Amino acid sequence: MSESLGVAVIGAGMAGKAHAAAYRAASTLFSPTLPAIRLVSIGDISEELGAATAKRFGFERHDADWRDIAAADDIDVVSVVVANSLHREIVEGLLAAGKHVLCEKPLSDSIEDARAMADAADAAQAASGAIARIGFSFLRAPGIAFVHELVASGRLGEVLHFSGRYWADYGARPDAPMSWRYQGPPGSGALGDVGSHLSYVAELLCGRALDVSGGRFHTSITERPKPLGAVVGHTRGNVSDELVPVENEDYAAFSARFERCVGTLEVSRVAAGHPTSLVFEVFGSNGAARWDQRHPGEVQLILHEEGAAADAVAGYRTVQLGPAHPHFAGGWAMDAPGVGVGQNDLFVHQARAFLEEVAGIPEAESLPRCRDFADGIHNMEFLAAVAESAARGGATVEVPGGAR
Repeated sequence: MSESLGVAVIGAGMAGKAHAAAYRAASTLFSPTLPAIRLVSIGDISEELGAATAKRFGFERHDADWRDIAAADDIDVVSVVVANSLHREIVEGLLAAGKHVLCEKPLSDSIEDARAMADAADAAQAASGAIARIGFSFLRAPGIAFVHELVASGRLGEVLHFSGRYWADYGARPDAPMSWRYQGPPGSGALGDVGSHLSYVAELLCGRALDVSGGRFHTSITERPKPLGAVVGHTRGNVSDELVPVENEDYAAFSARFERCVGTLEVSRVAAGHPTSLVFEVFGSNGAARWDQRHPGEVQLILHEEGAAADAVAGYRTVQLGPAHPHFAGGWAMDAPGVGVGQNDLFVHQARAFLEEVAGIPEAESLPRCRDFADGIHNMEFLAAVAESAARGGATVEVPGGAR
């Protein structure tokens, strides 16, 4: 194990700050098995934003060019948190330089580029041992992991169907400025942004997606104002009077057939009143479970195993998450029931899992590993099948690699 690991984050926007904060906190989780973590650089073309983010989170410096991070001898681990279209060039350059790379989802803006990135990752691992992973942050959410245990153990019985949605409102107002999120082909809008999360959560619980049908896309706000300056995260304001067309979808819905069951999935970025709401229910022959991102420290659960005597009070009950549930004990300074866990914590767990793998800590002693680029490609192929279904009027489309 190395004595220390130097870390950089490329991208100082909203998600980039989450990665920066996560690396700062990662060594405080669980037992102190990680080597020392050195917070070295925040990379961003904006001098003002990059320097401010570096200072805020305790990084040593700001680099305006990602190539300086690739060439730096004091950096070992890099998160790539920029526009999807920029992923390939940066990731391939970092891997060629021998850096370990954690790339935000989706892997790229095209499957062709994603496959090229996967090839580069395989070559880099063979040549230098560099590790390339994709950030699927919800995989280590204690509530989702608990529901997965209920499914995998058979306690919910045979899984009958899944219902999930991810509603967001960052695009609900017409004055939200044009940015890369509103550009790109059908499927790269709400589906590629928040639907990428919902789809891998659904597969965790229901098994691989075999095919999709009933795809429907809708663009509710067809034009957005040009921004006056850089757009950071989901900011509004500072726009011109010139309107430009939105290229991708605000809303998407579809049905899917999984290995274990069937299900319906719905995503939106124009759902006013829902800043970020990932909600799902899994229904089984012996009960059901529900998880809501707005209440991430609890799971709603009903089990038929309690017998006929419970029928008079049948219904969901609230299970407060705590040390008895996955990825909770030792994970926070206060790891008691009812303390709760939020999405920021999931970024810390993600960073911790990646650093554990880089440091060579055995998988059995670690949080669930971050997924590899092959999983990132599958996630994109799943969503591409939805886009094809929508383009073909809701036709059934097989998901490549669904049956294995």
